[in-house]
Formats: sequence, structure tokens, C-alpha cells
Amino acid sequence: MRYVSTRGQAPAVGFADAVLGGLAPDGGLYVPEIWPTFSRQEIAGFAGQPYAKVAARVLGAFAGDEIATADVEAMCEEAYATFSHAAVVPLVQIAPQAFVAELFHGPSLAFKDVAMQLLARLYDHLLAGQGRTQTILCATSGDTGGAAVEAFRGSKSTRVVAMFPEGRISEVQRRFMTTAEEANIACVAVKGTFDDCQAILKDAMADKALRQAVDLAAVNSINFARIAAQAVYYFTTAVALGAPGREVSFVVPSGNFGDAFAGYVARRMGLPIGRIVVATNANDILARAFRTGRYSRGTVQPTISPAMDIQSASNFERLYFEAVEREATDTARAFEAFARAGVIDIPPRALSAMQAVFTGVAIDEADTRRTMVSTLNETGELIDPHTAVAVAALNRQAPDGVAVVLSTAHPAKFPEDVAKTCGVTPQLPRGAANLEGRPERFDRLPADADTIKAYVRAFAEG
Repeated sequence: MRYVSTRGQAPAVGFADAVLGGLAPDGGLYVPEIWPTFSRQEIAGFAGQPYAKVAARVLGAFAGDEIATADVEAMCEEAYATFSHAAVVPLVQIAPQAFVAELFHGPSLAFKDVAMQLLARLYDHLLAGQGRTQTILCATSGDTGGAAVEAFRGSKSTRVVAMFPEGRISEVQRRFMTTAEEANIACVAVKGTFDDCQAILKDAMADKALRQAVDLAAVNSINFARIAAQAVYYFTTAVALGAPGREVSFVVPSGNFGDAFAGYVARRMGLPIGRIVVATNANDILARAFRTGRYSRGTVQPTISPAMDIQSASNFERLYFEAVEREATDTARAFEAFARAGVIDIPPRALSAMQAVFTGVAIDEADTRRTMVSTLNETGELIDPHTAVAVAALNRQAPDGVAVVLSTAHPAKFPEDVAKTCGVTPQLPRGAANLEGRPERFDRLPADADTIKAYVRAFAEG
């Protein structure tokens, strides 16, 4: 299996180099040269299988012969043994043809654990084989950082610097990062937005001198292994609901578009997905793009669903590349222009290809809160604001047939907003109950790439 850059100016690489590199040297994102596929019979065979076994099949399809099957299976078994629910991603029914897939039973109570726990084991396996130690720089809008810290803390082969926008994530989200005591973890509160953090990450990844000096890598959803790991729960949930015998649609609360793009990946692999509804909050760059054909960056607006407070969705580049029929020159030109001017006019043929799969829906704060209350009253389920955005989108624009809402975070990660809205204070699960009592450790830095790159270098070399 070989991987190519969406911008076409980097050589094709194998799975290990795509994973450990994260971002391609030309600034593009890696995608498989050819999409692996499963037959309907193979997909039907996933029914009733443990989650880790399905994960090993999906990941193995992308790893090819670079990692032994037994090693992939062992990594998956170990990764998903960290989850508190035996099903890993259980389903809860909320309406006759509507289900919620709970993705928050991992160590940091967010969907990012599903990929990050596996990615950490992949890194340890690949780095040990090469005798390397890497520095991971992570930009987070709330959940990626906590998942990365939980997955990599104590690792002998990786150091992690987690950046988060100061004052724009919940206290529980912050504490999952800042209470880590291990010496291989550093946390930085950036005086800016998540988009500032993401721009700094891309600047650092493009700095060849820094990358070489500290062996820099990224575990945001720009890393294709994250996408591959997230595609797994599309297979497990759809099969549990009758696939491949019938189509299943998904409603995805989206910020950086990695979770929704994972559904596109599962579809390309043969899973019969009907629609993928991309639910955004007021930061509606994706909803507007799918509706109007203009991908236009706005000003980040703080909301009660902060992990979605994004106006530059990195994984949209992967979808654009596929929609323009893998014209790398077109993709490079479009996203280099977007970096300068903040706008892309999607070619009509490409927009039609996107709209054949994706629907965008934007949900405001009032509708988010109303949906949290109505879901609790009608089903007894207490949901977090991000999940509420998706349920509201389902209520507004339900696809035909069975639909699955991806519930991306435990409500206890946002206790103040949940309690204020629903009158119920969600309790942290037993494993995270002492989070509030732990001392925090982090540094405050300006949203300046050079300052943070110097910090990363000092941390790695110290």
C-alpha cells in the first residue's frame, strides 16, 4: 500500500512513513494511492465480531504487508482494552429509525480515543523498529489533546507538546491534558483560537530544520492513521443495523472534518452508506461549502460546543482532492490560495460529487440547548452539546432510512453547560472522578509560530 500527497509534489511513501510523517513534505495530506475495498460478504462477516477484530481488518487493509497481521491484531486488542464498555462503541436507540453511537467510553471520554489509543501503539511499534524517538506537536480544539496525552503519556519513544486555545475549551477538557505528570508531556495554552493553533502546527510541520532537529510529527486528523482508525466504527455500527443488506446514514458533529471524512473512507471501502450529514455549530464553514459551493473562512465564534469552533477544516482538502478526481495541481493551487485569501470556489463538477454524499446543516446555540433538553425529556439520555448539534441536524434534515448520530463526547466533559441547560449535573465516570483534585502543569504562550517552535525545540532537546 502506497500513499500520495493531495498536492502532488511529494514522493509516494509506504504506510509507516505516512503515519510517522503525518503531513506530506509539500504541505499536502496523505491518502492511499488506491482505496482498499471489502466485498459485501466480507462486510457481512463483521457482524457479531469483537470491535478489535474488525479494527484489525480495517487497519490491516491500509497497512498492507508493512506490519504483520499478528502485530496489528495485538495492537488493536491492547488499544480497545482501555475502553470502559465491552462493545467499545455501543449503540443507543433514540427514535424508531435513529440511533446514537457512543464514542466516548475511552480514557479521555471523547471519540478521539478510538483512534488515538491505536495510534500510540502504532507509533511505539514503528519507532521501536527504526530506533527513533519522535516529538509530537498537537493542536487541539478540546478533545484531541486530552486523547493524545492519555495515549502517549509515559511513552519512551515519543514526546508530546499539546497546544490548546486558552479559555476556549472546558475545564475538564483542559485538565485531561494539564494534569499529566509524565516528563514526556508538555502543554501550552495559546492566546488565540484553535485555528491559530492549527496554523502554528502547519507552520512547524513545514519547517524542515525543526522537523529534522526534533523528528517532528503530528497526530491531529491530518495523520491518515487517525482517519483509518475512525472508519472502523462506521463499519461496526452499520453492520449492527443491517449493512450491507441495507444502507445506513450518519450524522456527524464536525469541526476539522476528520470524523466525517472517515465515513467517506468507509464508503469508498464498500460500506453502503446513504448520506453523511455534516452538522456544524455557528462556525459553519462546512455547512456553507456543501450548500453554496464556496468554502470561505469566517471569524471563529465561541460556542458551547467548543471542539467544533473551527473555520478551517483540514480534512476538507482530502475530500476536495477526491472530488476533483485527484487533480493534485488543482488541489495545491486551491489550498495555497485558501491559506492566503481564506476562500475556495469549488468547481461545479466537484461540488456535485460532494453533494452526492454530504449534506451540511448549521445549528445555532438556542437549537443546541433545546435539543439537549428535548432529548433528555423524550429518551432519558443526557447528551453533550456536540452530540446535540448532530441530533438537532437529524431532526431538521433526517436522511431516508436508518440514521446513526455520532456522539463524540461524554456530557461530563461540559458539566457547566449541561447543568445550566438541562438542570442535571453529569458525573464523571469512576476512572476520571479525581481529575479535579490533580495539580495542573502548563505554559502560556502567544499565538506566534516562532515562539512555539522555539518552545518545542527546547522541550525536545531538554
